[in-house]
Amino acid sequence: MAGDSYAVLHETLAKVRARIVELSDHDDRISEEETKAILIDPVLTALGWRVDELQDVRREYRAKPQDNPVDYALLAFGKPRLFVEAKALSSTLDRKSASQLLGYAAVVGVGWCLLTNGDEYRLYNSHASVDVDEKLFRSVRLSDSEATAATAETLSLVAKEQLAEPALDALWKSQFIDRRVKVVLEGIFDGQDDSLVRLVRKRSAELTLSEVRDSLLRASLHVHFPEVPKPVATLAQAAPAPEPAPGPTTPQSYAVDVADLIAAGLVQPPLPLEKMYKGVHLKAVIENDGRVRFAEESYDSVSMAGGMARKSVIGAPPGRLYPPTNGWTFWLYRDAASGKLRSIDDLRQRYLQDQA
Repeated sequence: MAGDSYAVLHETLAKVRARIVELSDHDDRISEEETKAILIDPVLTALGWRVDELQDVRREYRAKPQDNPVDYALLAFGKPRLFVEAKALSSTLDRKSASQLLGYAAVVGVGWCLLTNGDEYRLYNSHASVDVDEKLFRSVRLSDSEATAATAETLSLVAKEQLAEPALDALWKSQFIDRRVKVVLEGIFDGQDDSLVRLVRKRSAELTLSEVRDSLLRASLHVHFPEVPKPVATLAQAAPAPEPAPGPTTPQSYAVDVADLIAAGLVQPPLPLEKMYKGVHLKAVIENDGRVRFAEESYDSVSMAGGMARKSVIGAPPGRLYPPTNGWTFWLYRDAASGKLRSIDDLRQRYLQDQA
């Protein structure tokens, strides 16, 4: 986004954030239609979408007359590019709502979806061939005053000038591929895949297969990807800065792990995690070394721990050690200041904001 547009977005988000706080303070429960008018429409307008122009935005959109409508369809070159499903401010954004929205988007060929209650915005890729939870690309809350930069950056990805270009798709692919490769590598490194055992054995003839396998099980191997360049200019470059930045800048990285959050002081181990999943209360703990302990076993990532936790409830899919899981959005921690349960991804987004 250009500097002027970025300033308008920041100003709008500040006003909407203040309105959300005001409504919360007075315990005002507003309807879905009021949420759209008071909280969502201003944000879409600040992102360049002319909400009163049919060539930009179609409300109650149906691809076919018999379909259930989507609250907003944002159009680029006359075709729906992104669906927005709105809920009332007091509503919780759940898996069922996301599944319905993503299922319809996939059927009609719309790749991106926003699920929002006016405060929380969840951006999904409907075309990804993974579980609903892993289709989630970004999740931000306008009411989180400590993550204003991350919130503005995420929402700017669906600005009109951005959504007409393939930049968002390119950014998803780079992060999605890295995440999937990391899961595969972690599965190989955990000693359960004999292909790595045989490779090490081949290069160390003096060792037995059993010795190599046991060694891999003892190892704590860390998978870290280099920084992923953004395909478009960052908001920090587009926005007017208060003073010149000293020296060259580098692209922001989204390859973040728990150890990064611990080093930054955002996580203080041992940090209890929990999740109510299909009626089962699951518990885990982030340990001092950044590993996540679930059911007396420690895992190298929140996603692997989340996958094993889901496996304990629903089992593993065919050909997989555990169900693919986005651990960042799966696990919740209790915020010390508010006493509320929040997603671990909130801490990751705060870390990214600090790095930016």
